[in-house]
Amino acid sequence: MNHTPNPEGPLVCARCGKTADTLPLTWTCSVENGRRSYFCEDCARANIRAIEGRLDSSWW
Repeated sequence: MNHTPNPEGPLVCARCGKTADTLPLTWTCSVENGRRSYFCEDCARANIRAIEGRLDSSWW
């Protein structure tokens, strides 16, 4: 994974809005409907079963 600063601006958690200048190793990436979404560690931990079950984030 690329851990350099994002040229498009900071990364934003799709669930809570938390931001990061570089992609932390603890964040999760998901592709839904052809769109890449990032989830911070807290949101990923809170929804790990739904993520592992490959449910769209709109369901959790």
